[in-house]
Amino acid sequence: MTEKFSVPFGRGMTYFTLPGGMTGQAVLSRAEPSLDDPEAAALLALQAPINSPSLRELARGAQSVCIVVTDATRACPDHLLVPPMLQMLAEAGIAADAVTILIATGAHRASTETERREKLGDAIVDRYRIIDHDASAANSLLPVDPGEGGVPFRVNRIAVEADLLIATGVVEPHQYAGYSGGGKTVAIGCADEAMIAYTHGPAMLDRPGTRLANLSGNPFQAVVRRVARAAGLDFVANAVIGDDGKPIAIAYGAPEPVHDHLARVAARMFTVPIPSQVDVAVAGIGFPKDCNLYQASRAASYLQFAPIPVVRRGGTIILPAACPEGAGTGAGERRFASAMRQPGGSQGVIDRARAQGIRPGEQRAYVMARVLQDVRVVVVGSENPDVIRTLGFVTAATIDEALREARDAHGAKSVAIVPHALLTLPVVGEEDQLAAPEE
Repeated sequence: MTEKFSVPFGRGMTYFTLPGGMTGQAVLSRAEPSLDDPEAAALLALQAPINSPSLRELARGAQSVCIVVTDATRACPDHLLVPPMLQMLAEAGIAADAVTILIATGAHRASTETERREKLGDAIVDRYRIIDHDASAANSLLPVDPGEGGVPFRVNRIAVEADLLIATGVVEPHQYAGYSGGGKTVAIGCADEAMIAYTHGPAMLDRPGTRLANLSGNPFQAVVRRVARAAGLDFVANAVIGDDGKPIAIAYGAPEPVHDHLARVAARMFTVPIPSQVDVAVAGIGFPKDCNLYQASRAASYLQFAPIPVVRRGGTIILPAACPEGAGTGAGERRFASAMRQPGGSQGVIDRARAQGIRPGEQRAYVMARVLQDVRVVVVGSENPDVIRTLGFVTAATIDEALREARDAHGAKSVAIVPHALLTLPVVGEEDQLAAPEE
């Protein structure tokens, strides 16, 4: 009987089988039990913050509070993390009109009303002031650090001027920061364009320590922590989410200890050894990251920027992603698309980035150009295939079609199916190739 595989597609799943002559293995995160009662777990974690006074104590005497939350492209359970903090703040005497919820959009587009309600819930949206960060609005930014390379580091004024600054985040492997979460929601999500460009530029991304699932000696993470401290980040609410979208662990408290603690949890779950490189990888993405190519393409770069690239040179990565927004509609996404369309193909993108630097969003073009020098990337099921092809990607209607083409045209035989490629990190060969977060 032919084995049937499945990977996420939008809010559902898509199914496929391997054509004759191809063999496959599913690469799954290590199973960890999800929290039986996430709401109760969040309350309990808030009452026992890591390396921090209680939120109630931190709020004493505060006249203004800013809670920075993730944008709609992040699978962070803000609807779970934020309400107990708001309740505790209210118990500490903080009025609702003293609280601003700042959405950390980075260089991406502003949130929609629907996204806010889905992310935070109607009760919060109806009661609290909610603002999108704007990385290009100079009058809304304040310097917090002299910076590096002649680039001062600026962060959203509302966050910096708040008496109490809080941030949410999801801790999972991140191509630049090692693991997302911690101070990144403030330091990058609320930064100005110049700082985003600096931290995401070739000079930073080409450094050996700037890599997936690595915190130790990671220069990108060092900047994140430095800026978060300078901005006055007092307290974080972070979670680790399993492949099924359910919380595995929740922690509140001091930014760096919380981040280190949950990164250890994430490392145990998401780094999975595989015996060798493969010819093809099917990289599952799912909602919300498959809304546009800017976000969906991360699945390909995660696989290829593992300690050893998962797909061998000349191979194929298949991305099932409808990409209803095409390349994406935010400023960063539009820059990504423009950079990918420049003459000279992938080498031209790389040469220009190294010679001229980048603007926020163009780092995704630089990274994907490096990926496309080694492998083909096939986007399956796109609602905008013509747009996708103009950016240097291949398109196919189904995964089955893409697999047959890889076999017939390129002799591909071995396939890795990674249903959650933005979480699960296949490690070729020895399991200890990743630098685990230190205890």
